[in-house]
Amino acid sequence: MKRNLILQGLLFTTVFATALPSWADSYLDEAKAAVSKATSTVTEWDGPTSGPALQPNKHIIFIASDMKNGGVQGVQEGLSQAAKAAGWKLETLDGGGSVKDQLSSLNQAIAQKPDGIVIGGWNPNVAKIPLKKAIAQGIVLTAWHAVPEPGPVKNYNIFYNVTSDSNDVARIAALYAVAKSEGQAKVLIFTDSLYQIALDKANVMKQTIEKCTGCQVIEFIDTPLADTANRMPAMTFSLLQKYGDNFQYALAINDLYFDFMAPALKTAGKGGKNAPYNISAGDGSISAYQRIRSGDSQSATVPEPLKLHGWQLLDEFNRAFAKQPPSDYVTPAHLVTRDNIGSDGGDKQMFDPQNDYQGHYKTIWGVK
Repeated sequence: MKRNLILQGLLFTTVFATALPSWADSYLDEAKAAVSKATSTVTEWDGPTSGPALQPNKHIIFIASDMKNGGVQGVQEGLSQAAKAAGWKLETLDGGGSVKDQLSSLNQAIAQKPDGIVIGGWNPNVAKIPLKKAIAQGIVLTAWHAVPEPGPVKNYNIFYNVTSDSNDVARIAALYAVAKSEGQAKVLIFTDSLYQIALDKANVMKQTIEKCTGCQVIEFIDTPLADTANRMPAMTFSLLQKYGDNFQYALAINDLYFDFMAPALKTAGKGGKNAPYNISAGDGSISAYQRIRSGDSQSATVPEPLKLHGWQLLDEFNRAFAKQPPSDYVTPAHLVTRDNIGSDGGDKQMFDPQNDYQGHYKTIWGVK
């Protein structure tokens, strides 16, 4: 009997050991398939095709979390273009990366009694009272990146929160590390817990890497986006000293971290074609495109179609003003690497889908 138990144990161990590479290979294949889909060119319009005619002469105010953030800048630019096409008045107030300034900008906006206010990339949880005041005055609220999920935000009476699915964005960034490393990535993750969407994205990246049996999350680092210029250079040197060759991949919730990591990597003789390979799950800034194109200290980014999101914000406002439901449009995650950076507006150093979204929205609104 003892001999039989030993034989059974050996058999189980052999089967388990044989099956383990199969699990690993399956996850690696899944990662590579997801990366292939996310890097394909975007030429077909997958957004709304109908909606209300343009409601004329509206005044809207965009309150930016921080106009130094490339993502916020891109959305504001798209919204500005859409407002010009619609003949609406748009004002922009800069929250400066601090809750205090964001609240001050919100109160300033409410005092102007506009038709609508955009919460541009900051957490509405810090502004419950003034947001209730805005709603009481009949001001329509929309948002970009206010919460992780796209769609209406009932807790704050936000008509629609425009964003890609942040979980998909985070997942594809992490899967790229899995695919690029052939399932062997050692990863550091950078986030900013001031923003719930940033923390949620970082946790999804962590979970995605942890599903890869040959991969490892080396460290989960919470450091504020607003202070990257001061913190990242010294932190980069410290991490290189601490982890050496184990500092293989850096996953960040925003390109901004790599703006200030790149010079430190250069000084240390790192980056470029060598590790660490930096991958961002957010925004696709001009500087990120430049780094990816030159192969300098960034391998990939998961940019959102920022200008398209600006046009979508105006479309959602228009639906609200016309007393119609939101469009429920959610843009899919798109991955930019050196191999596909020349497509989808890459010559402009940004992700701008070549699917004539401006023309489609103008057709819906009935404007030329």
